[in-house]
Amino acid sequence: MAYNDLRMDNQWLPFTPNRSFAKDPRIFVAADGMHFTTHDGRQVIDGISSLWCVGAGHNRKPINEAIKKQLDTLDYSTAFSVSNDKAFRAAEMIAALAPGDLNKVLFCNSGSEAADTSMKVALAYHRARGEGHRNVFIGRERGYHGVGFGGMSVGGIPANRKVYGTSLLPRVDHLRFIHDPVKHAYVHNTEPVWDEDLLLELENRILPLHDPSNVAAVIVEPVAGSAGWYVPPQGYLKRLREICDKHGILLIFDEVITGFGRLGTAFASDYYGVQPDMLNFAKAVTNGVFPLGGVVCTDRIYEAMMGAHGSAPEHAIEFFHGYTYSGHPVACAAAIATLDLFREEHLFERAGAMGPVLGDAMHAALKGLPNVIGIRSLGLAAAVELAPIAGLPGKRAFDVFMDCYHRGVLVRNAGENLVFAPPFIVEKSQIETMVGTLADAVKRAA
Repeated sequence: MAYNDLRMDNQWLPFTPNRSFAKDPRIFVAADGMHFTTHDGRQVIDGISSLWCVGAGHNRKPINEAIKKQLDTLDYSTAFSVSNDKAFRAAEMIAALAPGDLNKVLFCNSGSEAADTSMKVALAYHRARGEGHRNVFIGRERGYHGVGFGGMSVGGIPANRKVYGTSLLPRVDHLRFIHDPVKHAYVHNTEPVWDEDLLLELENRILPLHDPSNVAAVIVEPVAGSAGWYVPPQGYLKRLREICDKHGILLIFDEVITGFGRLGTAFASDYYGVQPDMLNFAKAVTNGVFPLGGVVCTDRIYEAMMGAHGSAPEHAIEFFHGYTYSGHPVACAAAIATLDLFREEHLFERAGAMGPVLGDAMHAALKGLPNVIGIRSLGLAAAVELAPIAGLPGKRAFDVFMDCYHRGVLVRNAGENLVFAPPFIVEKSQIETMVGTLADAVKRAA
């Protein structure tokens, strides 16, 4: 079907330059394995797991069949005061994968909702403990935690702060970003070693400014994914955990991108050996086929919330929060099938094995090319950073993205970065095609 057979006057595309898209529409009509089919019959390699979601590859029959079976059995049920069998089973499987005593799962529909949910849990938890004055949140510069006002507030994306700044939460501060473009421009499957302690500012300025007793939580992405795959310094997350423990501050890891195999482990928490108090997830949990997100909380948080209502009537709600589609039975059926597939095909391990292949290819093909100022790879994801065009931020990367798309490769442009994060089923030959196409496009954009 040609795109001119479609009425395109009504859909307002998200995070898309709509005026540019209207001149050169990019429309997928089918997908299978590692490839999309476009409206004009071309094959395009999905080099980004469709925004970090499709870890097992497209059109996986076990997931499809689980969804069809669930639709024929229980299509939907409310999550308020009742639940469904698939939600309990999905929660059990997710809790089993999560580290330590992260055992209590609150379902939602997206990473954005997960961020706002975890922030509300933090406030309610401290209130339940008699410390309701803890209402300051600390995020990180260039962090991304979705598009809700809570997530945007703790996030550090300048465009959000520029447009929505007057309505963001007031009691929020931000850690310094984790990248040194001079000393650590090139990172390959390692943790950069810094000469300075990036978290001294947290201890010596941010916490004294607000007083630690007023801080509810720190929220960070273990690896800064949406900004362009920036890797934390060696020991950074462990030190952050220690500082939070010292001051009774909750630590929230936003693992919407790093969760479910991207680093070769179930979560980045496992990769770095650091357990947060809450872990936000979404995306790959259903292989992208059905919206599902959530927050995994420690037993300690759950028990404090329940205990605070010990003298209240049993019919009283302990946590006044939820969504119409929390624990949707079809979404949870998709999650169960996806997690089964990840286990049966050892796809987390495969991602861990293919990560160095991608990283090796990126560094070999792109380092030294015109306008390349950095390359970062860790797990099955890698980014190349380009020098901006004066007065046109993001233009060079956007041009490269377009060039790659028209030559059969989908890469993600994020600011001045081009990012690959392919499905875990990717083959070495496909990585070579992806990276070669990107390198040629970078040369043409010089």
